[in-house]
Amino acid sequence: MTRKLVIFDWDGTVMDTVPKIVNTIRKVAIAHGLEPISDEASKSIIGLSLEKAMATLFPEQQDNSADLALTYKRLYKEDTTPAVVFTGVEALLAALKNDGYLLAVATGKSRVGLDNLLAQSGLRGYFNITKTADDANSKPDPDMLQQILRELDISPEQAIMIGDTAIDMQLAKNANVPAVAVTLGAASAAQLEKYAPLAVCESYAQLQAFLLPEHVNAEFCQ
Repeated sequence: MTRKLVIFDWDGTVMDTVPKIVNTIRKVAIAHGLEPISDEASKSIIGLSLEKAMATLFPEQQDNSADLALTYKRLYKEDTTPAVVFTGVEALLAALKNDGYLLAVATGKSRVGLDNLLAQSGLRGYFNITKTADDANSKPDPDMLQQILRELDISPEQAIMIGDTAIDMQLAKNANVPAVAVTLGAASAAQLEKYAPLAVCESYAQLQAFLLPEHVNAEFCQ
């Protein structure tokens, strides 16, 4: 079946925000006098809705997850860790759009957070639809992808999900959408390969070679 839709995660997939997220979580623990969280643990929750992420990282603070989330939002805005779009993202989006693909974002960010970064990055115009944790159940519940498919009238087999975390891979599996993993963000190739994605790519050059092999002369993903 012909593929028509490419769905991108945001954090660690489109934009290099993982260091900023990890640093902000570290500051949340300090602000609330909690035990520090390892970088690996912080990376493991990227993709979850914010309150669910806080509850997962600080299980003893389940009843205070909303307050932790508010602290996170404030500190994230204040944090000065650089966050930039990965090299090759816009070139791939433009090529896919030119070939007639529909493009979407499925992210655990808030609507305000995603809208701010879409404006900051200048990428808003490439996407036909975007879904956030404010619009759907938290990943890896398939609700987010199911909404996108339904609203664009696309079957799961006609779509593909691009993500950098185990949560993204599980999301795709739960929605019966094929997935491609990228190692630019939170998870390693070994961690992502467990979910049997169609491919694991180390760069956007490799991703473009996989998605649009007729347009590029580059090394394919594994």
